Amino acid sequence: MKDFSGRVAAITGAGSGIGRALAVELAARGCHLALGDVDEAGLAETVLRCERSGVRVTPTALDVADRDAVFAWADQVVADHGRVDLVVNNAGVALGASAMGQSLADFEWLMNINFWGVVSGTQAFLPHLKASGDGHVVNISSVFGLISIPSQSAYNASKFGVRGFTDALRMELEIDPCGVSCTTIHPGGIKTNIARNARTDESMIATGASPEDFVQEFDKLARTTPDKAARQILRAVERNRRRALIGPDAVLFDIVSRLPAGLYQRALVGQVRRERAKRAG
Repeated sequence: MKDFSGRVAAITGAGSGIGRALAVELAARGCHLALGDVDEAGLAETVLRCERSGVRVTPTALDVADRDAVFAWADQVVADHGRVDLVVNNAGVALGASAMGQSLADFEWLMNINFWGVVSGTQAFLPHLKASGDGHVVNISSVFGLISIPSQSAYNASKFGVRGFTDALRMELEIDPCGVSCTTIHPGGIKTNIARNARTDESMIATGASPEDFVQEFDKLARTTPDKAARQILRAVERNRRRALIGPDAVLFDIVSRLPAGLYQRALVGQVRRERAKRAG
């Protein structure tokens, strides 16, 4: 997919952050849009920004945790636009808690959005993409789909899951060529509200950070703007990349992921122990 002009893209989580930035960038390139988000106010703002480019935009209040709703949305997108060429499964949430301290309800809430939302979005749209003989699926993982860190066991599980699912899909699409491809995206720290909107609990403290520290540390590390991330993601689509690392910190995480697991894990354990000792002292 070398040119987005005249194409149709479906994007989840389009009410803010990377989803909004992708929508605005694609609109500027002449791509028509089907946008979904649970945040209807944020979605309306994205629609206003995109319509300035003169493209057709169809918004839908969408909870990607609702599998039936995702499949119905995919059918509606094709009914409204006549086709779909690019699907971006971007909607995501965060949870800060220890592996043992987190509630099952919170774990399921995160997995239903971050992992099952991606699976549903892929399965709902793929038949439409295959029918057209052309298209691309973009699934958003994370640098935490490359390495694991304390307090993020649920988030790690979801993002490693997205990576594994999309890697397997890519190979299957190549085994039986149909004109459709896919890319896994690993963003580093992107300046979005995901940390502020995260669910957290006090079990995080056992892992070396309070809920307040979680937000502050994220803000320090988030150095890539959503606009820049969007351009890098679309470049990865244009080049049909298997995976794309978004931001300089993502490159660092990728390097660390290639080290012996014990090496980086012991370093993280040592850091947490020092933080706990500092709090106690």
